[in-house]
Amino acid sequence: MNAMTEPTHFDRLSNQHLDALEEETIFILREVAAAFERPALLFSGGKDSLVMLKCAEKAFGVGRIPYPLLMIDTGHNFHEVTDFRDFRAKELGADLIVRSVEDSMARGTVRLAHPGESRNVHQSVTLLEAIDEFRFDALIGGARRDEEKARAKERIFSHRDSFGQWQPKAQRPELWTLFNTRLQPGEHFRVFPISNWTELDVWQYIEREKIALPSLYYTHKRDVVERKGLLVPVTELTPPKEGETIESRDVRFRTVGDITCTCPVESLAATAADIVIETLAADVSERGATRMDDKTSEASMEKRKKDGYF
Repeated sequence: MNAMTEPTHFDRLSNQHLDALEEETIFILREVAAAFERPALLFSGGKDSLVMLKCAEKAFGVGRIPYPLLMIDTGHNFHEVTDFRDFRAKELGADLIVRSVEDSMARGTVRLAHPGESRNVHQSVTLLEAIDEFRFDALIGGARRDEEKARAKERIFSHRDSFGQWQPKAQRPELWTLFNTRLQPGEHFRVFPISNWTELDVWQYIEREKIALPSLYYTHKRDVVERKGLLVPVTELTPPKEGETIESRDVRFRTVGDITCTCPVESLAATAADIVIETLAADVSERGATRMDDKTSEASMEKRKKDGYF
């Protein structure tokens, strides 16, 4: 190995840091498998769930992940993401369960205020129905503490009561990585193995492990309009408003979700290494820069989590 390819001191420190995060995540994933009877891994096809899936693959082996993958589909997801979700689950030989907000709407358990309302917040209802259907006692999610203030408050093993609600003032201590997994009938846990990762950690890990992602995460041309400081993608679900000018820009998505509330950012980053550099310079969180539904107090994350949201 010549001097040009030898790892630098920074590279070695970065790898040690990522190794520690990976080790913690694998430990938590194995702890869930040992402590619960009917766990599931929430899998959207997004970057955070793909990082978790990579760690699960390392923890248990390809085709040996001991719990199913679960996605709650709003029916308004980007097809690039859902197609990749299906491809990755099949590639790993994992059992994929998809439950739809549209099915909840048909049952009458979800009612929209108007046809154009975002379905994102209503995923809580469909998720709780899936928990009841399959009697899940633990759901593994890809939320991170650096994403949003309410998520920063949450434990790695987050207890939910028999109504699926999160009670911030009734959380259990997690000293010395010891987790209290006791449950009463009807209760369950939300488990967040990558809680201690940051957006930068995620992208450095994606780069190091060469994790494939949906194409939306990298630069591409897209028609957008500027609205309230965000770049809103122009789609059938998010048409331009009167007076707005449609522009074709080079963009990428920092996070992906329901089309009606997820915005891209302007970017020429074509690789994970490019995104690592961009992330180092970012001064706004990914949710703050890209999510329309986080801009209003009525849709506050803490309230949604108390109601059963991810």
